[in-house]
Amino acid sequence: MHNLDFDVAHLLAGGLVLVSFMMLYQDRLYALLNIFALHALVLALSVAWQALVQGAPHLYVTAAIALIFKAVVIPVALHRIIQRLGIHRDIETAVSIGPTMLLGIGLVALSMVLMLRVTAGADPMAREDLAFSLSVVLLGLLLMVTRRNAVGQVVGFMSLENGLVLAAAGAKGMPLVVEFSVAFSILIAFIVIGVFLFRIRERFDTVDISALDDFRGERR
Repeated sequence: MHNLDFDVAHLLAGGLVLVSFMMLYQDRLYALLNIFALHALVLALSVAWQALVQGAPHLYVTAAIALIFKAVVIPVALHRIIQRLGIHRDIETAVSIGPTMLLGIGLVALSMVLMLRVTAGADPMAREDLAFSLSVVLLGLLLMVTRRNAVGQVVGFMSLENGLVLAAAGAKGMPLVVEFSVAFSILIAFIVIGVFLFRIRERFDTVDISALDDFRGERR
């Protein structure tokens, strides 16, 4: 049973990294949001499995939050925001897809080498989850850096946070109060982000953040 626990946890955490690469590859907003919903679904499954393996029922709350809010509510809301604002469906990138994917592979390799060395004395399952979670965090950060579109950067931020949740769940879980505070923070951040997107669209008639540089006169 121990081998099955490890293999399934390894599969789900690795799947989260794979879906992060799928998000890096996308250049269409709707496809990016759909894959983010898949990202949240895999996270929910991974956390639920950790809850079962660790005998930690409170982690089921974390899995439910990821499933309901991140896999359903937030992607649907962002779909509606895109439709209402009439946002251009293509995502402009600061770096082309090829170099971005290669850089992502390098970040994953760095994460594996770093975390497996630092956590040499830890539980094998926790080591694997921490290594994969750092990869997800770095890939989310890379998504934020390489996307000019504000919606793409929002998705990058939320996928980064998914990596943090995976790390906390793999490291023997989070206190229930922390899980609720994280969920509340996500909702508040999403509300602020929605207002922010509407204000950018109203002022600049676009959600491409390069328009802010033009407005400041930094690009001529």
